[in-house]
Amino acid sequence: MVDDTWSSALHRLWQAASRAEEVSALADDVYAPLLATPGVHLVVGTRWEDPQILRYMRALRAGSDSPVITETSRSVPKAAVREPGDEPVVTRIPVAGLDDAGWPEAELLRRTPGATFVVCTFRLDHRGWASLGVGVDASADVAAVEGRLAQAVDVIVACHTGIIQRGREARRGADDALLAEASLQMDSSLDVEETLRRVARIAVPAVADGALVHLLRSEGPEFVSATHVAVRQQRALEEIGRENPWLAALLARRSEDEDTVFLSGPELDGSPFADTGEAADADGDGDGARPGAAEADRHSTVISISTLRARGRVIGSITFVYQRPEVRLPSSAFLHSLATRAALSIDNALLYELRRHAVLSLQEHLLPSQLPVTDQWDLSASYEVGDPMLDVGGDFYDAVPRPDGSIALLIGDVCGRGAEAAALTGLARHTLRTLLEQGTDPGTALSRLNRALRQERASRFLTAVVATLAPQADGTALLTTCSAGHPSPLVLRSDGTVSEVLTGGLLLGVLDDVSYESHEERIGPDDTVVLFTDGLTESREAGGAFFESILPVRLAALRGFDAAHIAESLTQQAKAYRASGQDDIALLVARWTGVPPGADLLPHPLQLVKAAR
Repeated sequence: MVDDTWSSALHRLWQAASRAEEVSALADDVYAPLLATPGVHLVVGTRWEDPQILRYMRALRAGSDSPVITETSRSVPKAAVREPGDEPVVTRIPVAGLDDAGWPEAELLRRTPGATFVVCTFRLDHRGWASLGVGVDASADVAAVEGRLAQAVDVIVACHTGIIQRGREARRGADDALLAEASLQMDSSLDVEETLRRVARIAVPAVADGALVHLLRSEGPEFVSATHVAVRQQRALEEIGRENPWLAALLARRSEDEDTVFLSGPELDGSPFADTGEAADADGDGDGARPGAAEADRHSTVISISTLRARGRVIGSITFVYQRPEVRLPSSAFLHSLATRAALSIDNALLYELRRHAVLSLQEHLLPSQLPVTDQWDLSASYEVGDPMLDVGGDFYDAVPRPDGSIALLIGDVCGRGAEAAALTGLARHTLRTLLEQGTDPGTALSRLNRALRQERASRFLTAVVATLAPQADGTALLTTCSAGHPSPLVLRSDGTVSEVLTGGLLLGVLDDVSYESHEERIGPDDTVVLFTDGLTESREAGGAFFESILPVRLAALRGFDAAHIAESLTQQAKAYRASGQDDIALLVARWTGVPPGADLLPHPLQLVKAAR
């Protein structure tokens, strides 16, 4: 005959199990129906960690509404023999035969003389086991009781398995979200040190209580960044990362290991993370602050070390410090994924840094290292790289002393960026420099450069302007300007007025046999000639206006300043002005200081000053 009462109770138990977030939430739905079984006078359950550590015991006696609950960490050595295998085991034992050294339930069961203890032991997970038992008298149908215990245990095991599975899925979802956020955060910076700091900050406290990041150098691990949930312990962690020989030796040994390793307990003996208290005070302030040794902490310290490997080479390591329950430790797979993403972000930043240095070095070789100076003119230049991807730009400038005592100023802009533009930049600057040093006039120099570009079948065009400053006996200078499609130079007069030099001419490298006409005008003492590329004038604000529209006013405001201040100020103003546009900005500024009337106009002794790059 079907026991409707127990069937209904079992149905309710399954429903409760499907909603439970902890197995302990099933207690009322398990204990009460079992206690209502004829002949049952006591229900008692236990939870064990490892074979013999009793963590929890709950007992409910017939006629009582209040269970007796004991939470402990008591060692019961003889209980180890009770540890079940993979399948639940139901046992009948006379209460009189129970040994207290292995059965903590015995004291409760002895209150009913002649009782029998029917108990089912079962495994919940790899960390321990559990039991559910009832004390019955002679009136009980023991076989029926055993059946009910087995059914209740089935529900408990299924509930625990479901909780673990849901927890894993939730953890997996949280881990995936954290990894996605970590990738976004780390990939948003191409600065090496900032990327490394972000790696540490992202992981704490979501992954661990503390984190250390090291780069692998030829001389060994180099500390870069550390963070900890506690500020006081962060200072200690930074000290450990920089100077601790135990950690340095460990990281050096593990530099080629791919798997994440966890260390705890005796493995940390002699380390600054040891729980024995024997390690020296890491922050040196005598307060005992030690990562993983917080006051009133009940959890042993664990550390993990993951190798940072990208593109087949080791670039460093990340060390996590944990002071939390074992169930909250991340998996090796998660740490490996996080380390892989961190390594790629760090490697990208390192590659960007190398590329930046290479591009800047190449850019320097395409520009003059020094500018000539005499007491007749004040020269300066400014160069601002505008491309965030750091391709070599095509802007160039130079200042060339000439045999007749004049000086030639040249500035140009090759279409596009990259290696091809760089090659054309070098050809253009050195061709013009050589011709102008030999005394070739500006128009002829540009025509011969155009012919060379056509002969080389250059695939890019360029613009350029050449201006010569020739001292005159009356203390002025003759400014001769010739342009090949380049923005017109400006002249800032000593009285503060600004005028544009009239120029014209076809782009270089477009047609064969092109001639260029020159424009002449006089400039007086303290007049300043400003040559620039279109990166200056085409800097655009958010409203759409170009810097070109306000350039004369901004230049006029710089009256009285030397060439270096004018060049740097205009560059920075244009850079601050633009909300769009990424072109390089090059400026060459020459302030004519003048010569006394009737002075010797032969070439003056030259000195060299470092050019801006």
